[in-house]
Amino acid sequence: MRIGVYVDAFNLYYGGRAHAGRSGVAGWRWLDIRALASTLAGEHSTLWPLARVDLVTYCTARISSRDNAAGHRDQDVYLKALVATNSVDHIEYGYYTSKVKTRPMAVPDRKKRPVLIHPAWPVMVKNGAQVNDPDATFMVSVADREEKGSDVNVATHLLIDVFDRKIDAAIVISNDSDLALPIRQARLRVPVGTVHPGTNYVAGALSGDASDGVGNHWWRQLTSQDYQAHQLPDPAGGYRRPSGW
Repeated sequence: MRIGVYVDAFNLYYGGRAHAGRSGVAGWRWLDIRALASTLAGEHSTLWPLARVDLVTYCTARISSRDNAAGHRDQDVYLKALVATNSVDHIEYGYYTSKVKTRPMAVPDRKKRPVLIHPAWPVMVKNGAQVNDPDATFMVSVADREEKGSDVNVATHLLIDVFDRKIDAAIVISNDSDLALPIRQARLRVPVGTVHPGTNYVAGALSGDASDGVGNHWWRQLTSQDYQAHQLPDPAGGYRRPSGW
């Protein structure tokens, strides 16, 4: 059974960062994608007998050297290490967009949903008649950098490989609900393992039944141990792990 692995790199990165916590503990960023995928496939060998990871597609975008020189340098080393060690077979690049956005100020509730902030003493807003306006909304203008293309690239490579019959099963590493339709279509044709990299709730749009379509699908949520147990060697193909990784 030939397995294709499709990785939303930024979803995977932020999932790992959530597991690491605010302390920023090291030991998770230097991730060996192929080794992780092989372990995940092996856990489901009763459903997927004689399975092997045949193709790993890693979808990401390059960090701007102008905006984040250190981040660009560290990412470049990691991407070169992934290729040099055959941890991935193909890297598909998206891009970043930078713009200024105006948004109302908010704080997260227990489920990380936004709760708008309104004036209250000792900071109050008055209207034109100099009357307190506790229902006013604080607005802020912020610099916004957004990664674009990874989810579309994951979906595109997944469906091309399924339709071209290059794979017999797929592992998708992402919790992006935008992938719901392509994953549903893939499940009609091949078994799919859907892997949530983070700590929050699994996206409901990516759920389903193990018997959908051709069947033998499975779902898995990564743990901090999954990240720590599947690290590249140091050095990896001549590339050293960046400091703090």
